[in-house]
Amino acid sequence: MQVYENLKETLVSRQDIYAGKILNVHVDQVRLPNGKAAVREVVDHCPCVAIVALDDENNVLTVTQYRYAFDKALLEIPAGKLEPGEDPASGALRELKEETGAVPDTFTPMGKLIPSPGCLGEELYLFLARGLHMENTHPDEDEFLVQERIPFDEMVHRCVRGEIEDGKTIAAVLKTKILLNL
Repeated sequence: MQVYENLKETLVSRQDIYAGKILNVHVDQVRLPNGKAAVREVVDHCPCVAIVALDDENNVLTVTQYRYAFDKALLEIPAGKLEPGEDPASGALRELKEETGAVPDTFTPMGKLIPSPGCLGEELYLFLARGLHMENTHPDEDEFLVQERIPFDEMVHRCVRGEIEDGKTIAAVLKTKILLNL
């Protein structure tokens, strides 16, 4: 097995396939580290945020929404896309309030994840919100949500048992479990 010190692939050419409201699709011809050619199909998506919001009784604020690509409703933590130039923390606070009405006293960054690096150009910033004060929700006009509060331990067990399928929710809940040692 040959070991390569430089793993970078070099762009040779790009064919733009689709430019949409929240994503773009392109097919790139690249040169591999060994000099051979390959094709990379990429979906570029705007940056996003996701928030584990814990109330004073250690319940997680969740939303269930229909996800067209999978033809089913999924239980998730509040999340959404950033507006162009928007700071991740500001966007996360906005999304949390829009979807749940929650405004936190403390808001802690939990890092960034790359959901599907093989083909999806998206960064997802995770946050933990505590000390929640509830106000009115303001979901987007094309967003239909069912809100629920679920005990944190139950969320952890649902993630581990595979009952929650949404990757950002699984990652953020389990990261919260480790960070808070709950």
